[in-house]
Amino acid sequence: MSVLVLALAVGAACCLGFGFVLQQTAAQRAPLGDFLSPRLLLDLVRVPTWLGGLALMVAGMVLGAVALGRGEVSLVEPLLATNLLFALALSRRRTRQSLGRQGWAGLSLLAGGVTAFIVAGEPRGGTAVTDPLRHWLIIGVMVGLALLLTTCAKRSRLSAGPVLLALAAGLLYGVQDALTRVSGERFADGGFTELLTGWQPYGVLVLGVTGLVLVQSAFETAPLRMSLPALTAAQPLAGIACGVGFLGDRLHTDTGALAWEAAGLAAIVAGIVLLGLHPAMPRGTAPREPVPDLQSR
Repeated sequence: MSVLVLALAVGAACCLGFGFVLQQTAAQRAPLGDFLSPRLLLDLVRVPTWLGGLALMVAGMVLGAVALGRGEVSLVEPLLATNLLFALALSRRRTRQSLGRQGWAGLSLLAGGVTAFIVAGEPRGGTAVTDPLRHWLIIGVMVGLALLLTTCAKRSRLSAGPVLLALAAGLLYGVQDALTRVSGERFADGGFTELLTGWQPYGVLVLGVTGLVLVQSAFETAPLRMSLPALTAAQPLAGIACGVGFLGDRLHTDTGALAWEAAGLAAIVAGIVLLGLHPAMPRGTAPREPVPDLQSR
């Protein structure tokens, strides 16, 4: 594993984790009438805290894109899942809540799961699948699941809605990471001409904006502990599926390696849930206030 890829992925996770906390702090005060509407982004762009969180999120995505350009999706995605550790660190600093058994257990499971998956699987590059049908099949399944989850979230809204929206956004972000990798390869092969003549960079943009609306709607309607674990768990699973499915990423497939890889992924998800439910994570109980200058709308 390249030290540079490790540093870039962990740096990206740090920016994403801090950015998510700042975004949720602002989004929880946005008008509920903006739920699942692009108006939500227009409202939040007037809030300095949210803009700071967005800037960190963009920085995290840029660092993640560079990491994806130098390493396999199946390697980078588990490392990006550690963004929850940084989110918890910032939240803990604000709340002065100790980690306790739950925090240390979640931290151990997440770190141990990432290590087990990477060591057992040894993700490495291979030959990408050229069959477009396989590309569209895997992407279609992920996008279709995200659409189904979003539809269900509209009906449940303030109950299970935030979790479903976060899951949908995580799936879209996982596909976005895979398309980012493809876009980087196209740019390396032929510069901007090769990049802009393909559909992948435009797919990255559409998925990014759509995922942002879903995430902010989830942040708006529930505490961070309800939405961030689902988002953090779904993204690496979708990214790894795309990486192995059509980007040519290879993992060890003998019985022992598969067992450790499955155990690692299970530990990652369990650690994410424990950390996401930690008392230090924002409860979202601050009073809802109208976003400035929206009273006349």
